[in-house]
Amino acid sequence: MKKSIVAAGVATLMATSAIGQDLGASIARFDDNFLTVMRNGMVDHAGSMDGVNLQVEDATDDIGKQIDQVKNFVASGVDAIIVNIVDTSAGAAVSAAAGDVPLVYVNREPDNVNDLPSTQAFVASNEIESGTLEAFQICRNLRAAGKAGGAMGYLMNGQLSNQAAVQRSKDVHDVIGMDMCNFMTLIDEQTANWSRDEAQSLMTNWLSAGEDFDFVIANNDEMAIGAIQAMKAAGIDMADVEVGGVDATQDALVAMQAGELDVTVFQDAFGQGAGSVDTAIALVNGEDVDQKVYIPFKLVTPDNIGDFLDKN
Repeated sequence: MKKSIVAAGVATLMATSAIGQDLGASIARFDDNFLTVMRNGMVDHAGSMDGVNLQVEDATDDIGKQIDQVKNFVASGVDAIIVNIVDTSAGAAVSAAAGDVPLVYVNREPDNVNDLPSTQAFVASNEIESGTLEAFQICRNLRAAGKAGGAMGYLMNGQLSNQAAVQRSKDVHDVIGMDMCNFMTLIDEQTANWSRDEAQSLMTNWLSAGEDFDFVIANNDEMAIGAIQAMKAAGIDMADVEVGGVDATQDALVAMQAGELDVTVFQDAFGQGAGSVDTAIALVNGEDVDQKVYIPFKLVTPDNIGDFLDKN
């Protein structure tokens, strides 16, 4: 199997034959807007293929439950398994649970991604791009607003057990460390666990401190929207604050059209879901596939939002 890293969209994945193949998928959680779109990509794509049966399970954010689901899929005789991992540090345990059954990790990068056996692969987007695109555009916007002399702000982290959250936050720190953007200073950063409600509570707490601030950078759109809701409730003019997220969900694009969200980054959730099905079938068929399939992130701003309104 190839072990090269490719920057490719789903369109570049090979066409595969799929006759009488049973797939099992374990999703970290069903109550997540982005993961719902990804799951729909799996279900719709599998449903369009003759002879492919896909069973999808909700791991309810419980890694123990997810490992049991993988073991149950193996025991039931599925041909391949797709996993959107709950805890990215548990890759070795999930890979071991799959045994010799082909396994595809989707969206969230397991910690053993560089040591996967030949029967396993990873389909997602490169998180080094996501937070970098987001933070750098916020930096550019602040400069354009005349705040290059100094800008203060907050960073909302996703679940710290998740590789994407850790990488996206690192991206932000890396951008702030650049000469062009080192006028940006973080007042505080805390986790809001990808949650709109938790982000709203966190932003409310930050507002109660009375600090002046110019930007809020969130690891995903749900947290960005929660922060916006808290700021609006406090009577803050959203034109005075730069707010960024990641995923380009439909709710985020609505917020951008309303002039509340300034930056997001499109992550092709539907494409990742469909790509994971294609890759799983290719593994079952013994085809030569790239072990890491990266689907590019794309920056979304009010200037190009029209290109993304029907994507997710």
